[in-house]
Amino acid sequence: MALTITGCRSCGGTHLKTFLPLGETPLANRLLSAEGLDKPEVRYPLTVAFCPDCKLVQLLETVPPEELFSEYLYFSSFADTVVQNAHDLVERLIPELGLNCQHLVVELASNDGYLLQFYQQHGIPVLGIDPAENIAKAAEEKGVPTLCEFFGMDVARDLTDKGFQADVIHGNNVLAHVADLNGFVSGMATLLKPEGMAVIEVPYVRDLIERLEFDTIYHEHLCYYSGTALVNLLRRHGLVLADVERIPIHGGSLRLFIRKAGVTISPAVGELLAEEKAEGMDGFAYYADFGARVAELKEELVALLEDCKQNGQKVAVYGASAKGATLLNFFGIGGKLLAYVVDRSTVKQGMFTPGTHLPIYAPEKLLSDFPPYTLLLVWNFAEEVMAQQHAYRERGGKFILPVPEVKIV
Repeated sequence: MALTITGCRSCGGTHLKTFLPLGETPLANRLLSAEGLDKPEVRYPLTVAFCPDCKLVQLLETVPPEELFSEYLYFSSFADTVVQNAHDLVERLIPELGLNCQHLVVELASNDGYLLQFYQQHGIPVLGIDPAENIAKAAEEKGVPTLCEFFGMDVARDLTDKGFQADVIHGNNVLAHVADLNGFVSGMATLLKPEGMAVIEVPYVRDLIERLEFDTIYHEHLCYYSGTALVNLLRRHGLVLADVERIPIHGGSLRLFIRKAGVTISPAVGELLAEEKAEGMDGFAYYADFGARVAELKEELVALLEDCKQNGQKVAVYGASAKGATLLNFFGIGGKLLAYVVDRSTVKQGMFTPGTHLPIYAPEKLLSDFPPYTLLLVWNFAEEVMAQQHAYRERGGKFILPVPEVKIV
């Protein structure tokens, strides 16, 4: 059962203003087996709001974390872009921070060891923390020590009591998923050594709004961050945003370099905050017309798919992703307009998409079946996917990109 919040997840303010109601949708990563297709499918409201007090964009509903993350189907290692991003970051930080075998690197929501493996290759001790049993097991099988827990203040205290404190804490694409936001950040401050640094990546709400990335909104993503909202959150726990970078991954993200108070702050932080203020991101008006823009996108994409249907042109889908589940369910697009889904993840193949119940196959089906069009729902990995599907494109297959505007490539 989902709980509806009455106060901001960050500051507790009670002036939340709704700007995007997405209706009731199934859990975006809850793929179905063939046996489960006839069973009732749980749906939860999905409503986005803005806090005028601390400037945080957030969902009003909270699905219990145990229902979302205890068994998880997203394995980071299946995304080459994600792995490369992790590799490049590790190779950069080791010399910059002078890391060696005397240091400890901890990753929160460490998934299948996709990032920590690169520190291990340099002989640097690591610890992963991830709540999904199946994913923690996969990391352990790679030799990445992983604590299967939901991270928070209790876990942080337990680790420090046992003598563990981190020189570096990583958290890629996790801060958006946290129900107990203040407990998570407070735990991060507790686990971090006084001179340590947390390197956190979060999707950037400015990119979400400007590029119409509404499909990145689903029940797992409780918060959508601006630099302004992050500074307000970190300050509450004795942390400062020491530096920041904008990076392209996941449709546009912020890479945060977080330290304890008393350090020099990079000019990049002030520049980011000034840009956000100039854009009006600290006011509700910046977000108010987002729903109308999403409705226009829906009309355009549905019209294109209906035109393909009328002309007898089969349309497949690439990517059994969470963002794809949001788009298909909110737009009401299913088996009448789409044939099936392909996905590189062997964990997802043989399953069915939530809500729309499309079968999921291996990507090779695009060549054997050859639909003339494929709707690319993992548009954030467009270059990677289209490179992998070179043979399909050479034969004349085309991809439909739905965000930020409908485009055929």
